[in-house]
Amino acid sequence: MATADMAVPAGEAVPVFDRNFDGFMNFLNSEASPSISPKRFGLVFRVDMQTLAAQAHVHRNTVRLAPDTETIQSHLRESVRVMRAAADISGSIEKAIYWFKNHPLPTFDYKTPQDLVSEKRTEALIKYIQSLQAGYTG
Repeated sequence: MATADMAVPAGEAVPVFDRNFDGFMNFLNSEASPSISPKRFGLVFRVDMQTLAAQAHVHRNTVRLAPDTETIQSHLRESVRVMRAAADISGSIEKAIYWFKNHPLPTFDYKTPQDLVSEKRTEALIKYIQSLQAGYTG
């Protein structure tokens, strides 16, 4: 089983993060810059760069040629922000990724969290997650 602090060459398995959010963030960091690496984000979320570009509302070449662009980085940061909230509830990065990509939310017309981040509805989604967390603890 891979660990979160191992480098992953293209085509190999993504590390298992479990509860290690710091390891997840370290993996997403581009070694060449202080930004989130779109390529590593794509590996973890199993999304190709063309789809990532569409979700971030940029041209498909922008992800490859200008990965530090604020539009892309903002989308990645908002996705990671939702992931943190989801991981805090689920107890696992992998469960949170599955939820983020696949779980249709009735409150949001059965859109997935990934769709909502793409629509720039992160604040409403975070409040929703916080209400779920309050329901579990309150």
